[in-house]
Amino acid sequence: MEIIHFSAECYPVAKVGGLGDVVGALPKYQNKLGHVAKVVMPAYSNKFLYENEFEVVYDGWVRLGNHNLQARIFRERTNKLGFDLFLVHIAGLLDREKVYGYDDDTERFLAFQIAALDWIAQWEHKPNVIHCHDHHTGLIPFMIGNCHQYRHLNYIPTVLTIHNAQYQGQFGWDKLYYLPPYDLRNSNKLDWGNAINPLASAIKCAWRVTTVSPSYLEEISYQANGLEGLLFQEKGKSAGILNGIDNDVWNPKSDPMLKKGFTNKTVESGKKANKEALCDVFNLDKTKPLYTFIGRLVGEKGADLLPDIFYNALQQSDGELNILVLGSGDPHVEDRLNELTHQFPGFYNAYIGYNEALSHQIYAGADFLLMPSRVEPCGLNQMYALRYGTIPIVRRIGGLKDTVIDIGDGGFGICHDQTNVWDVGHAIGRAYELYLDQKKLKEIRKFIMNLDHSWDRAAQQYIDLYSM
Repeated sequence: MEIIHFSAECYPVAKVGGLGDVVGALPKYQNKLGHVAKVVMPAYSNKFLYENEFEVVYDGWVRLGNHNLQARIFRERTNKLGFDLFLVHIAGLLDREKVYGYDDDTERFLAFQIAALDWIAQWEHKPNVIHCHDHHTGLIPFMIGNCHQYRHLNYIPTVLTIHNAQYQGQFGWDKLYYLPPYDLRNSNKLDWGNAINPLASAIKCAWRVTTVSPSYLEEISYQANGLEGLLFQEKGKSAGILNGIDNDVWNPKSDPMLKKGFTNKTVESGKKANKEALCDVFNLDKTKPLYTFIGRLVGEKGADLLPDIFYNALQQSDGELNILVLGSGDPHVEDRLNELTHQFPGFYNAYIGYNEALSHQIYAGADFLLMPSRVEPCGLNQMYALRYGTIPIVRRIGGLKDTVIDIGDGGFGICHDQTNVWDVGHAIGRAYELYLDQKKLKEIRKFIMNLDHSWDRAAQQYIDLYSM
């Protein structure tokens, strides 16, 4: 079958979080199963666009309210990602460096969706499935089923994957005129909370709805930023499919971003070399256990508590552990994390920003990865950590609960129940006790590197879902 994925992110084209990793991998693995999966996303003004070869496959105009905007669609020529990549270019709207964070994001992603559907509406053949990811593409199921100009597409099955229900893209009814004409009696399919809510609309209109882990599907029935009732109504067409990771990209044996590659047989020497390289760069003690946090410094990740968690851990350990942070987000949290570098030189450091190569190096060199999340629909970081022999310290929530079993229950990770300073601090202490038991630590490292979290199984689950 032919599957078209619509997304705002796709690694390595443009990535802000886990959404980019998923859309950069799932289509590739669906193609390996013998299908034809493609990705359509905005053409941002970034390094990938300028360093690769593209051809124009569509040149037209998109109507956005009272404005006619030129829209071009580029196809990447070499298939270097393992699937066909199409970028929607709209000058002045989509050709910006950042993916999100602009005052006109509503207009940007509406224009993107309309331009992409205008293009597909002209195809001589039609795809078998249209797969939408998060609210940035959430109005596509509605438009296919209700807008007059796409009426001939309404037999194409649509699937919505919710990567994070906290972000819904809602906007006021004063912008209704941006949408292509439709029967206004169907406006209830757009409405949630007296606003146009793209995520709610997609939940109502898509043929199937998925979440990125089974546990997250359960959790959003009582924690979904106002969509709990709707998700309960639509649970009959919903399924939780756990994300995978791309084992081609995340392979400690062949990863070009590491100081030294390794396998589960050479994990001790490999992690030692990568840890020493990190400690040299960040002025840390290579003889001590290395704890790390990698991710967005936002409340849903529990990042607002990190400064206090780290301060307490470093004070109480009396110099017996190292901590390294990689991330960006809340400026206040960034400032407080930076302050700790002056308070605990030689035992703590932080890199504020995004650095893909450094993240690989940290997964390979760290002993423990902290994920004290308040919300974690799936989580990929814990899977990357496991792949690289790093033991995750996680809260029992969402996909973290589905992928990490506590050592006290015969498992391989450190789990805690609450996102608070005490619970996470206690988990850090348990991890330190494990570190002191080097024999057990080495056994766990070898074991977790053999766990299979690849996309193979999940890709097949999506194919099965499309066929239902």
